Amino acid sequence: MDKIIRCITSNGAVMVSAIDSTDIVYTAKELHKTSASATAAFGRLLTGASLMGAQLKQKNAALSLRVQGGGEIGVVFASADSNGNVRGYVGKPDCVTEHYENGKINVAACVGSEGTLTVTRDYGTGEPYTGQVELKSGEIAEDIASYFAVSEQIPTVCVLGVLLEKEKGEVLVAGGLLAQLLPGAFDEDIDLLEKNAYALEPVTTMLAKGMTPLDMCHKLLEGFEVEVLDEMPVKYSCPCSKEGLENVIAGFSEEEIRELYSELGYAEAKCYFCNRKYVFTKEELEKLIADKKNG
Repeated sequence: MDKIIRCITSNGAVMVSAIDSTDIVYTAKELHKTSASATAAFGRLLTGASLMGAQLKQKNAALSLRVQGGGEIGVVFASADSNGNVRGYVGKPDCVTEHYENGKINVAACVGSEGTLTVTRDYGTGEPYTGQVELKSGEIAEDIASYFAVSEQIPTVCVLGVLLEKEKGEVLVAGGLLAQLLPGAFDEDIDLLEKNAYALEPVTTMLAKGMTPLDMCHKLLEGFEVEVLDEMPVKYSCPCSKEGLENVIAGFSEEEIRELYSELGYAEAKCYFCNRKYVFTKEELEKLIADKKNG
């Protein structure tokens, strides 16, 4: 199972979260049947959302990231809870894959860079907080770092990666790092973090070598004393259910419910996040109507 670990430097200058999200990205690819470029883009956004969700302090809080860059893939969406569990969807899962000259997948080509990243936090206490920034590159990690710098004024290092097998596009490893300067940081702390970030190997290289999320934290924080704050398992998780959909349909008018099965004699609904299909028979829908009348 994937996991996130969160660390802080002993001097209170830097906080870092690291994740091995290989299973999350593998599950997302299997559920959504994504092409190589869609897997890379979607996997990066899910990984970033998981890291950001795990930062939420309220138990029932949730966070979503929505990227719309004008590229072929359309909207890329990821939602995370405060435990770092994620789900999401992409507009065009089978978008064409392009590569850079070095062979790496050109994520920005399918995402586009003429658009926005929208971050919404819902603390369950009223109106959700929404922030939006223009995309910096369409490569996801840079865009998340830009969001924190512009929208929340938090200097941030964000590194995300998805490594795929070249022939079949299978997910080999995926993960990320999110480092943020805290108010107590001095110039020497900033210089050391920048030096380490510049020399850092790609996340996928570190994971392929067998490094753990904690190892990656220590690598980025080399020269600092590091304390572990917490560690948590994370996964791709969709809580949809037939009962939940029934509650939604029960809010429809009698005429609207009858329209659902008027053509085929039954109604079918599919979850955007996990592609699970739910079938409601005419009898089940008629029972909902009867319950509404008697309720």
